[in-house]
Amino acid sequence: MKQSMTQEERYQMMMDTPIPRLISKLAVPTIISMLVTAIYNMADTFFVSRIGTSASGAVGIIASLMFLIQAIGFTFGMGSGNYISRSLGDQNGDEAGKAASTAFFSVFLIGILMIVFGIFYMENIVYLLGATPTIAPYAMDYMRYILYAAPFMLCSYVMNNILRAQGIALYAMFGIAAGGILNMILDPVLIFGFHMGIAGAAIATMISQIVSFGILLCQCNFRKDSIKIQLSKFTPSLRMYGIILHAGLPSLCRQGMMSISSIVLNVTAGPYGDAAIAAMSIVSRFMMFINSGLIGFGQGFQPVCGFNFGAKRFDRVLESFWFCFRVSTVALTGLGLISFGFARPIIAIFRREDLEVIAIGTRALRLQLLTMPIQGWIIMCNMMTQSVGYGFRASLVAMGRQGLFLVPALWILPRVFGLLGVQMAQAVADVFTFVLASVIIVGILKDFKQKALYNK
Repeated sequence: MKQSMTQEERYQMMMDTPIPRLISKLAVPTIISMLVTAIYNMADTFFVSRIGTSASGAVGIIASLMFLIQAIGFTFGMGSGNYISRSLGDQNGDEAGKAASTAFFSVFLIGILMIVFGIFYMENIVYLLGATPTIAPYAMDYMRYILYAAPFMLCSYVMNNILRAQGIALYAMFGIAAGGILNMILDPVLIFGFHMGIAGAAIATMISQIVSFGILLCQCNFRKDSIKIQLSKFTPSLRMYGIILHAGLPSLCRQGMMSISSIVLNVTAGPYGDAAIAAMSIVSRFMMFINSGLIGFGQGFQPVCGFNFGAKRFDRVLESFWFCFRVSTVALTGLGLISFGFARPIIAIFRREDLEVIAIGTRALRLQLLTMPIQGWIIMCNMMTQSVGYGFRASLVAMGRQGLFLVPALWILPRVFGLLGVQMAQAVADVFTFVLASVIIVGILKDFKQKALYNK
């Protein structure tokens, strides 16, 4: 692909390039971006775990805050991104520009409000998130700098999705990857070299997010082939927010429920000690690493799906869906089998000194890995319904895994099975979500198949 493409050339690329080649081209940068993000999240957990079990647990506590920030960023980012894809597919560049700028400036303002509110109520918030008295001091040290980074994190999520929506995910990757690599370098330097402890990990994250923000903003505003972020196109109308939030609702449900379920997980694991919270935090970070590749692959699928749906090329929408499902299922099954065999060494990497953390984490990880073969179907069903603007149905699937089924499982199963109930809750929720996604997607696939045959 040329270094710079006109919107017309990009339109033709989306409409005419063979689906496997097109999705692979768009997915590779997003997979790399997601993997780098997941790796530096694991790096945070790894280096902080060297401080102690309570510090490791603090990362799990603040993870729920990070999920909330992601929920807002992905809601505006994917909501505007999906509308941008459909607008460009309909050859309406002006609407695409308004959506991009409105999403960007809106989340920046939300980030400022989060700083003010979060700093004022910090101690109350960390206990609400599930901290124990021994974890709370570490959690507050970590949380402070994450809040300072919130506006930049939110805007980066939006710009990443804006670039992906235009089919130029390669340039989005540069910003995300640069920040992630910088974070991994700064973590040990600040934590151990400057003896800053857990605050050093948070400062490393803050600096890396600001660097990512700067790179992504340059990619948006100084490339000729990209939609610009312009204050003049900031149109905070009920209509524009309605469009963005309708398309972004599944992301809000998915990431928002991750925040809620993370809090519930910390609360239900708390009675079993800091080791249980730390173990479940490590398992969550590792599973996020595996799933990040899947989500990155799905994000390569989304602009293809949105463009072709906007152009009424239902045959290509269906082809892209089935291609992504087959590839993701094979890949996840293989990764699940390998990780199952190495579950104990994986957990031991993070807390080799704490045998209780290793024992709890090993069993939890293996239970979650059992449902890896069905994850591709769940995620692709969610992403397709979201990409074509079927917000309510996409939201149901998104809510299922982290909310409709996981939160009740976390409340019910520990009462019956004790700690085992905490460890098996995610796997149980995945099975129920698979059934829900199947029920929802069958009718949509039949409808698209009929429209594809009619268009021929």
